[in-house]
Amino acid sequence: MSDRADRIDPVYRETLPPKHLAGSVRCVWWSARSGPQRIVPDGCVDLIVGGGRVFVAGPDTHAWHTDEADEAAETELHGIRFRPGHAPRVLGAAADELRDQRIELADLWGRRGRPTAERLLTRPEALVDVVTENVRAEPDRELDELIATLTAGVPRVSAALSRLPTGERQLRRRFTLAVGYGPATYLRVARLARAIDKASLSPDLATLAADAGYADQAHLSRDCRDLTGVTPGEFFATRLRRNSGMIAR
Repeated sequence: MSDRADRIDPVYRETLPPKHLAGSVRCVWWSARSGPQRIVPDGCVDLIVGGGRVFVAGPDTHAWHTDEADEAAETELHGIRFRPGHAPRVLGAAADELRDQRIELADLWGRRGRPTAERLLTRPEALVDVVTENVRAEPDRELDELIATLTAGVPRVSAALSRLPTGERQLRRRFTLAVGYGPATYLRVARLARAIDKASLSPDLATLAADAGYADQAHLSRDCRDLTGVTPGEFFATRLRRNSGMIAR
């Protein structure tokens, strides 16, 4: 899946999590942000330290914009990104309660959150230790399978649900609590992430739409507008493969 930030030449790096967290954490990351950014949905929840804050960035259903008034708009950030469906196992809160939110860890965890936040502000590299210390529940293997199927791409959510023995209603409820929104929204987010990953290899939007699993270019256009707030031409302009010195469209 793609980076959360849509920026030209971002100062950003990711490292793999330690092996004992690999099933729950996608990556540990660092960013030196400067100025406004557009953060696009990726199906993940992040725990972030920066700008004098320790906060949780919940699963987004639309682009999140930072601006000059944002305390963290120009700062060094340290973060840990949970795999879709795994944040509640550490944070102790249903992911749908975090949807489209930026919540202070001290508010989320109450009394125990304040000393943890102070610890992380002093040593941001302790993010891995904090997550390790707070993993509580066992993974939901059935949900992991469903998420993997949707991430890989299926034409319809029903095709993924039908492969599992549990009833559809119960699966949808568990999915929303773990991921933050329903399987249909996640499918759209995952499809856009595939498009972002494939954009540098595609000569134009029509090819990109087909490669990423969209029905057609119009389908890509609708989802891109809904999830990023801009047209595919704007969003993918610097990502599509360059031909003859021109940015393909």
